[in-house]
Amino acid sequence: MAFITIACTLVVLTSIWIVKQRYQAARRLPLPPGPPGRWLLGNEMPKSYAPFQFARWTEQYGPVFSLKQGHRIFVVIGRHQAAVDIMEKEGANLADRPRSIAVQETLSDGMRMVLERSGEKLRRVRRVLHAGLQPKVAATYEPIQTRHARNLILDILNDPKNHQSHAMRYAASVVMSFTYGKTTPTSYTDPEIVAVNKSLARFGQAIRPGAYLVDTYPILRFVPGYLSQLKAWHQEELALFNGQLDAVRRQMREGTAEPSFGRFILEHQKQYQLEEKGLGYIAGGMFAAGSDTTACAITIMMMAATIHTDAQARVQEELDNVVGRTRLPTFDDQEMLPQVTAFMLESLRWRPVALGGFEHRATKDIIWKNYLIPAGATVIGNHWAIANDPEVFPEPHKFNPQRWIDDAGRVRDDLRFFTFGFGRRVCPGQHVANRSIFINTALILWAFRLSENPAAKIDTLAFSDTAVIHAAPFEICLEKRIDENLIRELCAPGK
Repeated sequence: MAFITIACTLVVLTSIWIVKQRYQAARRLPLPPGPPGRWLLGNEMPKSYAPFQFARWTEQYGPVFSLKQGHRIFVVIGRHQAAVDIMEKEGANLADRPRSIAVQETLSDGMRMVLERSGEKLRRVRRVLHAGLQPKVAATYEPIQTRHARNLILDILNDPKNHQSHAMRYAASVVMSFTYGKTTPTSYTDPEIVAVNKSLARFGQAIRPGAYLVDTYPILRFVPGYLSQLKAWHQEELALFNGQLDAVRRQMREGTAEPSFGRFILEHQKQYQLEEKGLGYIAGGMFAAGSDTTACAITIMMMAATIHTDAQARVQEELDNVVGRTRLPTFDDQEMLPQVTAFMLESLRWRPVALGGFEHRATKDIIWKNYLIPAGATVIGNHWAIANDPEVFPEPHKFNPQRWIDDAGRVRDDLRFFTFGFGRRVCPGQHVANRSIFINTALILWAFRLSENPAAKIDTLAFSDTAVIHAAPFEICLEKRIDENLIRELCAPGK
């Protein structure tokens, strides 16, 4: 027994020594290289369009670089393989978010899921989101998406100049339908949609790296009036999200509630242990995120088709061969339309809807190629730089949907871009979003031939400086490929 006790003690002490040596060795490793900072203050964050500056620093300092601001360390990932190695393989250690005093604690009162810290509350919310957005459930939304995509075609026919607003109307209508059970088409001028988009714009501006110094210097939160604007915005946002969910509650009492995610979380609140305080934000956050990103992706797809007419023509040839010109493309056609899918994927890579991604926080030391990403560091997967990695996407500035097609003419399963984020914080709504982008790509390119007005050249990098980008207004010349009367007949409500 004494021998066993001594042996066990030696094993424990040896294990402790090995762990200590590894920890000390890791702590001796340097941070990834990065631009020089100012004494004490560290690096100054880009004042605008940070993803573009981060991409330039990737070219200068390598696939992973670091910045310091006050006590905070930022590590930025700018290449595809590094994103796989760090953001994906170390996903368990990067599931956390950094503390956000400005946006999460003040603007959102700790209720915005996308910025929720790791822990039991996040796991509960993720479980209910997965239940409402998993692939099998997402497939049930296809009739809603099809109906509103046909409405989008009619909107473009009736008013081609405002194609961007029509894409926003589509996205708002679809997400309002499956979030709150709203069955009538939404106008983009509806007060509730105007209010949601105002909320989104505020969030997009506030979340930019360095937008509020209080996240670097927390003592600023005690400065009188410093956060008063964010607090006022929160009250508006809270009233909006709670009001939408209260309408579902009222319909449930009256027996008129349509199936929706809002109804689902109310019916299963106890099962998923959801706190009453945050229910409005769970549903509202889904609507806010899904509407904004989907509208942006459809707009970028149309911009890509307008500029790259050869790629557009290849898709239209496939549509003519598979679908023909006497019926509309549907979700049932997707497996036979790899060029449509490839065009969609390339659009999302060419101009990522979230240029800079969202911040993660390392909960353990991560070692990458003899560099240390220390626990507590803020880690950013810069979508713009990763999308332009020449080793994975040759000639990255060239719009080339064929990079997504294999030798057998199928969509490649060995290539991916991180459109919806990384690791355990990947967007739970990706299956719904992909379906929306696919059906709109198929229908728009089936119905119209898009081209650029030589007198109104499109600036394909003119986007808002927000978390989810919005293209500056641009003109498209739209030529009908199908007889207009037939388009209207096939897209008519009830078809």
